[in-house]
Amino acid sequence: MGPKIGVISFPGSNGDDDALFAVTSNMGLPGRMIDYRESDLSEFSAIILPGGFSYGDHLRCGAIARFAPVMKPLKAFAQSGGPILGICNGFQILAEAHLLPGALLRNETLSFQCRWLNISIENVSTAWTSGMTKGDVLRLPIANGEGCYFAAPSVVQALEENGQIVARYCDADGVVGEGANPNGSVNNIAAVSNRTGNVVGLMPHPERASDELVGGADGLRLLNSVMN
Repeated sequence: MGPKIGVISFPGSNGDDDALFAVTSNMGLPGRMIDYRESDLSEFSAIILPGGFSYGDHLRCGAIARFAPVMKPLKAFAQSGGPILGICNGFQILAEAHLLPGALLRNETLSFQCRWLNISIENVSTAWTSGMTKGDVLRLPIANGEGCYFAAPSVVQALEENGQIVARYCDADGVVGEGANPNGSVNNIAAVSNRTGNVVGLMPHPERASDELVGGADGLRLLNSVMN
């Protein structure tokens, strides 16, 4: 038996079943869905906030979900060092809840982006990347309309200096450049972490790339890192 992983399901989440399937079937770990009204997360070793459209993206992505009852124990879980991964909408929620720095804005293209792309792993000291090597390139799908990562220049500089940029958009050879950036994210940022590295937000979907039958399994390289 490995660590028990919980997947929070908010009203409007659509990646929760995918994430739980990746945990229980592809990773072979115990896990269950967490209702957004739950108040006790002590049974879990790690928690995933899935993609989707929590609360219909009303006001802005993640703005209402940050007030869900489960967010209070989630913040305590984060403060205790518990591993948390926010995928797509989950990333937006973590940013709105100030568990991660920055914000996710409307894509520079002003259109929904849904395709496979590549990211280069930069920080391998987080709870979700410790099983990889710096410079590893993962092929993962994205599906977002508000995936443009933004932060004030001083915040971006601090992220760079503190090693909090976990991954950047790149080409298949790992080259980071404007042509590989699908949404206009500052400095090609695809994933960031908090200072301690236990909370990570990622725009691409590793849970949708956890089996070769669905187009690729690179996502498992990231998800399996939490077992370390």
